[in-house]
Amino acid sequence: MFEYFYNEILRSTIISFGSLFNGIEIKHKDGNDETWSVVKVPLAYGPTQKFLARLEQTPDLNTPVQMTLPRMSFEFIDLTYDPERKVSKSQTFVITGDTGEQTKKAYMPVPYNMVFELSVMTKLNDDMLQITEQILPYFTPAYTIPVKLLSGLTEVVNTPVVLDNVSMEDDYEGNFDTRRALVYTFRFTAKTYLYGPLTDISSSIIEKVSVGYIAGTRTKGKTQYERDVTYTVEPRALKDYNGSEVAQLTANIDFEDTVIEVSDGTKFTKKTYIYMGEEQMYVDNIIDNKLTVRRAQDKTPIQQHVLGAAIYSITKADASFIEVGDNFGFDGGFS
Repeated sequence: MFEYFYNEILRSTIISFGSLFNGIEIKHKDGNDETWSVVKVPLAYGPTQKFLARLEQTPDLNTPVQMTLPRMSFEFIDLTYDPERKVSKSQTFVITGDTGEQTKKAYMPVPYNMVFELSVMTKLNDDMLQITEQILPYFTPAYTIPVKLLSGLTEVVNTPVVLDNVSMEDDYEGNFDTRRALVYTFRFTAKTYLYGPLTDISSSIIEKVSVGYIAGTRTKGKTQYERDVTYTVEPRALKDYNGSEVAQLTANIDFEDTVIEVSDGTKFTKKTYIYMGEEQMYVDNIIDNKLTVRRAQDKTPIQQHVLGAAIYSITKADASFIEVGDNFGFDGGFS
């Protein structure tokens, strides 16, 4: 059942989410409302607790300071299935190559919600307010980011990122030696999709399907008999592929005609299909050079045909020429 594949969808979504907050700046102004300092807020991936522990400890990191504030960190914390965005599992989509040929296919993706937490840590309250106002206006409550979910797919998938809530914490307790850490935590949900493995497209089609099931039981005396039923279906060509012309019309036929006159009735067989123009017919009976036919067969339209029109036979050999994407009918039966 399982096979190795890795589409890097989770990784790509994490990178795309982090890139949203990678260019935030804060500005410090003097009494004349002139900017004297511009600080780009650094962003890193990791849990907030580690950054807070860094503030409280003094590890030997070859630096004269513990950690500069402001600072931001984000973390991927949860992954849940989203049944509201479920699509049919049996549908597939294809990936085309540079020349237009279909090269890969995959089943429709499975919807999952990725939960992120973005933590913002500052020393000054004004720094926190500047950062917060640069984030919140873009989420109403969702902001859509383009993510390339599959390497072979040229199109990108728009992934909504929803802002769920904002929590605030002022870690300013203890003695005067304790350093203040003002922490805002933004919780987001990214609505992404997970794709299964990509497989090569085969040029072949399914040539036969058999379904067996128990139709019930029958008791005869002290013995019970199960009634097994098998339904078999095979694709059948709706037109002639190999150019097997067998005869010609000897009289015009209209939309309502069900008896047609042909040049040689011995070339036809009852209970078979023939083809003229774009119309398929089923031969019910043959008397001399007159065929009694059933029209409006399968997906072919009823048409008018003129004297001299070529008549082709549809045989089992034509089924081998059916290509992927062609229209075709079915022959089936119970046993």
